[in-house]
Amino acid sequence: MALVSVCKTDEVAPGESLRVEIEGYPALAVFNVDNEYFVIDDTCTHGEASLCDGEIEDGQVECPWHNARFCIKSGKALTFPAVLPQKTYVVHVNGDSVDIDT
Repeated sequence: MALVSVCKTDEVAPGESLRVEIEGYPALAVFNVDNEYFVIDDTCTHGEASLCDGEIEDGQVECPWHNARFCIKSGKALTFPAVLPQKTYVVHVNGDSVDIDT
């Protein structure tokens, strides 16, 4: 298993998100939910909106364009108009680094 560093833990405050662009990956959204980190694809599966621009509440993120909601932990589409899930990544926190499996 190889890991790719996505960001530092102090770059994402609790309840916030960070858009990250890494070569070879689509734009990623890093979320800090109660000091637990999650990484999903940033671009909404329904449109081209950045989920990092959306509202975060109760472990969900709302797309800023059409109000579709996704579970941050599982990527599951929770409300219409989105029906396809967001891709999720296995996250490892190593010291102050948020890493994902390749």
